[in-house]
Amino acid sequence: MPHSRVGRRTFLRAVPAGLAAGGAPRLAAGQPATDLLTDTLAGAGSLADLDFTTAEHELMRAAVARNRRRYRQLRAVAIGPEVEPAFHFDPSHVAGRPPGRATPSAAQPFSRATDGEVPSAVEGLAFAPLTVLATLLERRRVTATALAEMYLARLARYADRLQCVVTLTPDLARAQATEADREMAAGRYRGPLHGVPWGAKDLLATAGIRTTWGARPFADQVFDHDATVVERLREAGAVLIAKLSTGALARGGVWFGGSTRNPWDLTRSSSGSSAGPGAATAAGLVGFSIGSETLGSIISPSAACGVTGLRPTYGRVSRHGAMALSWTMDKIGPMCRTAEDCALVFNAIYGPDERDATVIDAPFRWDPGLDLGRVRIGHVAGELAAPPRDATGEHRAALAAALDILRDAGATLVPVELPDFPADALRIILEAESAAAFDDLTRSGGVDDLTRQTADAWPNSFRASRYIPAVEYLRAQRARTLLIERLEDLLARVDVFVSPTRSAGLAMTNLTGHPAVAVKAGFAGGLPVALMITGRLYDEATVLGVAHAYERLAPWRAMHPDLEDGPA
Repeated sequence: MPHSRVGRRTFLRAVPAGLAAGGAPRLAAGQPATDLLTDTLAGAGSLADLDFTTAEHELMRAAVARNRRRYRQLRAVAIGPEVEPAFHFDPSHVAGRPPGRATPSAAQPFSRATDGEVPSAVEGLAFAPLTVLATLLERRRVTATALAEMYLARLARYADRLQCVVTLTPDLARAQATEADREMAAGRYRGPLHGVPWGAKDLLATAGIRTTWGARPFADQVFDHDATVVERLREAGAVLIAKLSTGALARGGVWFGGSTRNPWDLTRSSSGSSAGPGAATAAGLVGFSIGSETLGSIISPSAACGVTGLRPTYGRVSRHGAMALSWTMDKIGPMCRTAEDCALVFNAIYGPDERDATVIDAPFRWDPGLDLGRVRIGHVAGELAAPPRDATGEHRAALAAALDILRDAGATLVPVELPDFPADALRIILEAESAAAFDDLTRSGGVDDLTRQTADAWPNSFRASRYIPAVEYLRAQRARTLLIERLEDLLARVDVFVSPTRSAGLAMTNLTGHPAVAVKAGFAGGLPVALMITGRLYDEATVLGVAHAYERLAPWRAMHPDLEDGPA
């Protein structure tokens, strides 16, 4: 008979390899609870680095068997992926400073472009920042319909080459653009996103349009509702033009349709998991995009593709309607061409929605004129002086030049060190939560249909994470509290700190919930080099303000990839 998937994968039936090879009997699904073997408990205990005596194993057999029955009872309860655990992570509580109350929603200032000539061909706006597009739309120098048609044409030309689009939404885009033009002609201007085409990472629910999560088992999944972020961008008048690729179940750059390519070098990956948003934004296929991050999935593709990506504070943007990967780590944020663009998009999507209980009601007061002379910037000197081993001298020079720009602008740079803390050990939080989120997929065998089946892919992680004890998971959460306190101590001395994007701080700050933005720092070998700016909880305004001031002084700010002839 075929083996039982559930029986084979049940946590307490683990048998060490040596015992299995020696013919030790496995437990069948119907065996009595008292038939749990002492060797089985010893094997499971060794995975948790425990060493109990034979007598202790004998005593615990009945209790472990009782827990196994409880596991089965719990598995019989239908729990959809949108249902979160009955607790939530709140970094502000740990930090000891409540974030305050949000001011009433109001228009945020932004740097309107000068009223110059519109390019003779609208495609000349493909790489224009949102601030330029907003100015031209508001002044009726270009129509939303013209922008939508231009981006649709570019998507038709380049999307397959980049493998960055899962589903085009031309009918919706044309309808929304037509409505935006009608409203603006009638004098109803919704703000700087009105009429701007955008792309959504394909883990955000869109009513009536498939949301695949980048994974073959969900290739035909369609929801009857929109994610909160999608709703808010629609209310801001933005035009949804495409669902963009995500690595399968938000990991890496490989999805069931292919591997998303980097527009600066089509032989390279765009990184992930917000692979499509990074590639499409860099390639001028959308005006802006929305990505998500759990452990680097906005920062990493933003760095690889040379766009500006904001990972907001945990609990800033509602995740309602977004695929759950890790309930205490998932975040949603904008990926744009500039920091100011990120500020305008963030202003439209942040804040409570009465659906995601983790979202904090905290203000966002954007100031595009932030004076760097009033800012203390920490720099992680050890990492910036010695970035990853595969970094070239050109890479290091780009990072050094970025620091010089900040100094020349008057910022006070202070050397800092990241906390000496085993943050990588806390990855069991993500691993346990993601395995729980996709427990049904693992037990049904659906993980076997995912494209990647390697040691570093989700199927293997989901299976291995069945052996993380609850006690160790909770200990990791307690250690996480200490890490938050140590990051807060660092940020009590500086307003923000800068580091390479491939920093130990990337994992730390994803665990602590602190906001960060990735900005271009130059180029090495024809590929973008990026700097990460990290700030205090709920202080996206300062993080983006520093990034905006820096970008205005950077010599490469107008550079973009040319998919026909190479970088332009």
